[in-house]
Amino acid sequence: MRRIRVDELKSGMVVARTITDGDGRILLRSGIQLNENYIKRLSEFGLNSVYIRDSLGGVEVRDVISDETRLESIKIVKDSFQQLENQHKLNVRMVQSMVDKIIDDLLSDINVLVNFNDIRTFDDYTFGHSVNVAVLAIMTGITLGFNELQLKELGIGAILHDIGKTRIDKNILSKTGDLSKDEFNEIKRHTYYGFEILRQYPDVSLMSAHVALQHHERWDGNGYPRRLAGDNIIEYARIVTVCDVYDALVSDRPYRAAYTVNQALNILKRMSGIYLDPNCVDALISNIAVFPVGSVVELSTGELGVVVDVNKATPSRPIVRLIFDRYGKRLQHPYEVDLSKYSTVVVTKTLQEEAIQKLIN
Repeated sequence: MRRIRVDELKSGMVVARTITDGDGRILLRSGIQLNENYIKRLSEFGLNSVYIRDSLGGVEVRDVISDETRLESIKIVKDSFQQLENQHKLNVRMVQSMVDKIIDDLLSDINVLVNFNDIRTFDDYTFGHSVNVAVLAIMTGITLGFNELQLKELGIGAILHDIGKTRIDKNILSKTGDLSKDEFNEIKRHTYYGFEILRQYPDVSLMSAHVALQHHERWDGNGYPRRLAGDNIIEYARIVTVCDVYDALVSDRPYRAAYTVNQALNILKRMSGIYLDPNCVDALISNIAVFPVGSVVELSTGELGVVVDVNKATPSRPIVRLIFDRYGKRLQHPYEVDLSKYSTVVVTKTLQEEAIQKLIN
């Protein structure tokens, strides 16, 4: 399967992963064949892209946490934000229980790389983003050798890093145009608001609360709210900052399509040592599949194929199922090549949807 933009969908394509909203309600089930009405509805839901099945090998993309855990986590984050807005209360124990479940999922197989970006409606962006940041942060913490208590503190801080936005005017949060100076200053206050909220709950550690306060600080001291630099920013916050930036880059937004994984990783590398802690950047990148499963790639030999698996030790050298020879002729008997065993063969590029359609048709 592969992820494509909604405006590139065609009737007859088949949905590869069930699409849900932030409450876990199914918008469109896996296996549904698309028609013009379905495509129109996907656009109306605010979706920019979906996963579809294709004729290039039927590769299934595995998520690092179970679908059940992801959907339940998004719902709990959404309920927590709404409860705080409406009742000024936060069910910390429910959030802690969810973080424990995410940690259990991730520790069950520490060799799995991130291959999959969840599809979210724009209205549910904050909730899905909070869960993604928590997942990425915990994976980074595992790589850095954190113990279980540290992973829990990091996970709580990560999943609630934007909780201060519950005190920001929704008209400002949802504004698609340029923010005024006053509006931007108010947005920046979500860091203080988040810290104030979390300090009200004894079960939330001071370190977790500081993630909400410091996740917009920058390695070079040009962040906010306190312009902290380097090691003066707590490590949990430095990790969450990197994960926050990465997930924002690979997510569809109303004003732009998601960056590819390759593009996002290159941006992180350019920001490393300036805006972001280099150690945290390296730790996160070690958990990301440079060429995610399902990507259609061209090799230095001129052959074309689909990434079917990744090597954690050498993320840039995946296992590729070759489907077309160097002349563009489809192979009668596709076969797999593990690039970690062929030092002279590399992936030269990832094919975009227009090029893939030409191959298929």
